[in-house]
Amino acid sequence: MSQVSSSSLRQWLPRSVECMRGYSLQKFTQDLIAGLTVGLVALPLAMAFGIASGVTPQAGIYTAVVAGFLISALGGSRTQIGGPTGAFVVIVAGIVAKFGLPGLALVGMMAGILLLVMGLTGLGSAVKYIPRPVTIGFTNGIALLIASTQIKDFLGLVTPAVPSEFVLRIRLLLEYIATVHWETLAVAAASLATILLWPRLTKRIPGSIIALLLSTVIVAVFHLPVETIGSKFGGIPQGFPPFALPDFHAEHILPLLPSAFTVALLAAVESLLSAVVADGMSDDHHNSNLELAAQGIANIVSPLFGGIPATGAIARTATNIRSGALTPVSGMVHAITLLAILLVAAPLARFVPLATLAAVLFVVAYNMGEWREIGTILRLSKADIAVWFATFALTVMADLTVAVGVGMALAALLYIYRIAETTTVATVTPAYLEDGQAHVLQDKEIPANVTILRIHGPFLFGTTEKLAEATKDLGLFGDVVILRLRNMTALDATGIHALEQFSDRLHKAGRMLLLCGARDQPSRLIAGSGLLKHIGQENILPNVQAALDRAQALQGDFGGVGREIAAEMKSRVI
Repeated sequence: MSQVSSSSLRQWLPRSVECMRGYSLQKFTQDLIAGLTVGLVALPLAMAFGIASGVTPQAGIYTAVVAGFLISALGGSRTQIGGPTGAFVVIVAGIVAKFGLPGLALVGMMAGILLLVMGLTGLGSAVKYIPRPVTIGFTNGIALLIASTQIKDFLGLVTPAVPSEFVLRIRLLLEYIATVHWETLAVAAASLATILLWPRLTKRIPGSIIALLLSTVIVAVFHLPVETIGSKFGGIPQGFPPFALPDFHAEHILPLLPSAFTVALLAAVESLLSAVVADGMSDDHHNSNLELAAQGIANIVSPLFGGIPATGAIARTATNIRSGALTPVSGMVHAITLLAILLVAAPLARFVPLATLAAVLFVVAYNMGEWREIGTILRLSKADIAVWFATFALTVMADLTVAVGVGMALAALLYIYRIAETTTVATVTPAYLEDGQAHVLQDKEIPANVTILRIHGPFLFGTTEKLAEATKDLGLFGDVVILRLRNMTALDATGIHALEQFSDRLHKAGRMLLLCGARDQPSRLIAGSGLLKHIGQENILPNVQAALDRAQALQGDFGGVGREIAAEMKSRVI
């Protein structure tokens, strides 16, 4: 009984505590360098997300300091970086416009409670039931909305209050396009060019930091007549994030509940997606429920210090890992770095031009939009395209909460349709028995360097994690992995994406993936998808016998599958 209790308690032990075993000065040095780097990267992003969300730039920094520290200290990932992200910009701006800052604080805390409940009850796994077309749809929509909110500051337009609705906003911006301020446009364009071109010189210092420093110095020295943080917000207060109990209004709880659910859902999706990316880059395996519980606590505490909703940030997490981070200490250093800037350099922020922050958000919108995935979606079935388009269009034209709800409803109907489509009734004939012989495994000789996996049942959103769980340790697999699809009854866009990721993981490990025996619906979807680029048409076989013959040919041609094949397949994907 004590062993069970000890094991149960251990699963709630933050990774920051686990990683202290054997922690050394060398590890701390690496974490310190990574934390300082990602802290500098987070500075312009935090201010830009704060402004775009309809609050002050310091609100974004306060969020990165408070929530960023708590997510790293209490979370279930070694290298996850938390803070404000683009996913929340649109919904936060809408809440602020309608309910003010007290309403936003209430939404943040309610979302935090929901996240905490999801983590403590194990409901974090429910996030996997969001199909890929829905995820891509609202990501595309959010990215477009973020970009549209930055046009005014990028061009320096002089306009009345900009509407929150996309169509009305674009109409107003076009109406006042003649008011473009050329000095502002010059600063914005130069900042954008710096962000995009600087990585060609070096990737050690992010282009956004260089753009921020250069534009701030130029504006301050030459007194350029462009709008800055100082001219619009009066600068950033120097000192610790102030603690204050928000002025809640009980009558706002029910009207804001849908927004709180949306924020919690987005936080869960983005944080777990970021943690999965971190796992792949750092050879780790995060604790999903502990991560969501930490996200919940961070979102409950953040509004008490003037912060906005926070979640795991994919780009900052990737920067953290590339900078050499080994433990959650780097994430805590990132938060302390931003706090040090608040304490020491806050007065200098008044010279930061809003045009530069608009350029930063343009790049963020492009990177988060996953625009390349649209081509993949358009090669899928008309039903998948309809789910994606409905989610995308409603995110842009209506409301994110409505978009996700409608997208999920359409996806659920599609799921039922696909399951129903797998039911067949047919007579067993001699031809049927003869055709099935090539799929039977019992009479086949399987070489020692070949591993055969099978998928049994529908491989749709909600089930694709089972492939990742079954293949955690690729060291146990042979040089050639045959994925037998004879009993996979249905496939969707999320399943295709999971197969692409599995193929890429195998190639990275110097192994080869063959698919065989796909039935009619999965076969048609595979043929029209981007999966062929990851696997190769020649490695999709009609049955397991053909797959074994292909594996033997590969062994004979290359003397063992390894670097040559992996390099060939990697070049196809690129």
